[in-house]
Amino acid sequence: MIEIQRPPVSAILQATPVVAVLRARHAREYAPVIEALVRGGVRSIELTLSTDGVFAFLPELKQEFGPDVEIGVGTVTSREEAARALDDGADYLVTPAMVVDVVHMAVQAGVPVYPGGLTPTELLTGMQAGATAVKLFPASAVGPGYLGQLRGPFPDMRVIPSGGIGIDDAADWIAAGALAVSLGGPLLRDAFAGGSLAALTARAERLSSLVADAVRSRGTR
Repeated sequence: MIEIQRPPVSAILQATPVVAVLRARHAREYAPVIEALVRGGVRSIELTLSTDGVFAFLPELKQEFGPDVEIGVGTVTSREEAARALDDGADYLVTPAMVVDVVHMAVQAGVPVYPGGLTPTELLTGMQAGATAVKLFPASAVGPGYLGQLRGPFPDMRVIPSGGIGIDDAADWIAAGALAVSLGGPLLRDAFAGGSLAALTARAERLSSLVADAVRSRGTR
């Protein structure tokens, strides 16, 4: 693969390679859930545009949680959404499909971008466009073995699996070579429906520990 200039992976994601994908009825519900996740060691937070009010609350949330937490915007599907997210200070952008225009905008702004794809062609397109890494979605449809196969022809491809990954699956994806893992429902569960935030913190702690162990094990091979 030809090496090109691409926005680098953040220090936060390198240190804690877990992305929490948040979907709620309204972005005003986000703050206590983010706080619970951060207490559990998850410091990369993706706010999805399928939730109302993300743009209005993004600057406030960034100010509240400060530089030790990165807050990105996901489910970005157009140049207009990308421009708004970048203007509001998103730390990274995520797309559900291979939207090359969004990749180009993020690269030009120097902001990490993780476009979604499933096939080798889609994922390679994202990397060639300058993506920081590509989001393998929906990951549960293929499993960690698929990533292992991709690393044959594309050994330098950075991949973040997302979609249907359970906490107990995370280590297998890291062992297969994933840059990080992205979890939504299996991690959040009922957190936006009155569920225990202490239980959410416990799940985040367990996930963070499993991923850290997997990263260390991979490094000793």
